[in-house]
Amino acid sequence: MFTILIPTYNNIDYLKICLDSLKKNSSFKHQIIIHVNEGKDGTLEFVKRNNYNYTFSSENIGMPKALNKASSLAETDYILISHDDFYYCPGWDTELHNEVTKIGHNNFYLSGTMVGSGQIKFNAGETADQFQETKLLENMSNIKIEDFQGTTKCPGLVHISIWNKVGGWSEEFSPTGGDDTDFAMKLWNLNIRIFKGIGNSLAYHFGSVTTRKKNKSLFTYLGSRGNKIFIKKWGMEINFFEKFYLNSGIDSKKNLIVNKYDGALLEPKKNLNYYLGLIKCKLLIFYLYLIRFKY
Repeated sequence: MFTILIPTYNNIDYLKICLDSLKKNSSFKHQIIIHVNEGKDGTLEFVKRNNYNYTFSSENIGMPKALNKASSLAETDYILISHDDFYYCPGWDTELHNEVTKIGHNNFYLSGTMVGSGQIKFNAGETADQFQETKLLENMSNIKIEDFQGTTKCPGLVHISIWNKVGGWSEEFSPTGGDDTDFAMKLWNLNIRIFKGIGNSLAYHFGSVTTRKKNKSLFTYLGSRGNKIFIKKWGMEINFFEKFYLNSGIDSKKNLIVNKYDGALLEPKKNLNYYLGLIKCKLLIFYLYLIRFKY
C-alpha cells in the first residue's frame, strides 16, 4: 500500500513504539524503510535483526537527505513521510486510503493529524517511558476533528510520481528546518492544489524528540536558517506561504478548525494583509542580500 519513510537518530525507544503501532494499528500491509543516522544506541542492530528495509549513514545527515536515501528503496505507489516519534492510531491508513480512492488522481498532498505535540493537544505521556497507550485509545472518539485546509506535512502522503518529479526533499535545508514547507511549495509550483489534513487519521506525536536533543540555541538557529533559505529561494517567508497560499488550518491551542476543508485551493486573495506581508518579505530579501547570506 504505502512506503513509509522513517528517519531515526539514536532514538530506539521511540522507534520501537512507532513500529509497534504500525504493526498493530494498520489496516493494510505497508513497506517500511528506516534511515538509521549513526545508530549508536543499538538501532542499526535492531533494524537488521528484525529484517526491516533500511539505509544507513555513519553520521546524522538530517531529514531531507535521510528521506531521499530511504525513498530510493520504495516499491509502492505512495510515499508516506514519517517521524520516528509517532504512534499511529487505529484506522490511520484506512482514512488516507479512502481519501486517495475518493480523489481518483495523483495530484494531492494529504496529511494525518498529530495528537499530543501537534494539531490536537492531548497528553498521553511526554516521553516513551511515560506513554499511556490505553488512555490515548480510550479517548480516540473525543479527539478526532474535521478535515482541514492546508497540511501538517508529516505524516504526509504523496504519490511516488509526484515525489520523483520534485526530486524529493531539498537537501540544502539539511539537517532540518523549513524543508517540509519547501516540499509543499514545490508541489504548489507543480500546480497541485489539494492540500488536505485528514482529521480522522491520527498519529500521537511525542514532539520532535530528536530535535529536542539539541540545545535551544541550535534549534532556534535551525529554524531561522530554514526560513532564510526559504525566503531567498522562493521570495517569501514560510509563514506567508502557509497563511496566504496553503490557507492552513487548525488552532492547536483551542483544538478548533480554522479553515475547514472545502475543496482544492485557489490562488491567494491579494488583499491589504497580503500586500503588507509581501512588503515585509521583500524587505527581508533585501536584508539577506545586504548581509550576503549564503546556504
